[in-house]
Amino acid sequence: MTSEQHIWACALAVEKQHGARAPLFVAERLGSLARAGDEEGVVMWKAIAARLDLLRGGGQPCRDGLCDKLS
Repeated sequence: MTSEQHIWACALAVEKQHGARAPLFVAERLGSLARAGDEEGVVMWKAIAARLDLLRGGGQPCRDGLCDKLS
C-alpha cells in the first residue's frame, strides 16, 4: 500500500466510523496533535482531512486546485 492509499484508507475509515461527525473528529484530532507539538501528525491528519472533504463532496481535486495538496 502506498502512502497515498494509506491516507485514503484512513479517510474512509474515519468516514465509516464517525459518519456526519467525521469532520468534527478530525478537527479535534488536529487540535490535540497541534497542542502536543506533533508536526508529523498534523501533516498526516491535514492530508486525511483533505481526502475526507473530497469523499464528502467538497470539490474536484484538480479542478479546484487541490492536486498539489494530494501528492
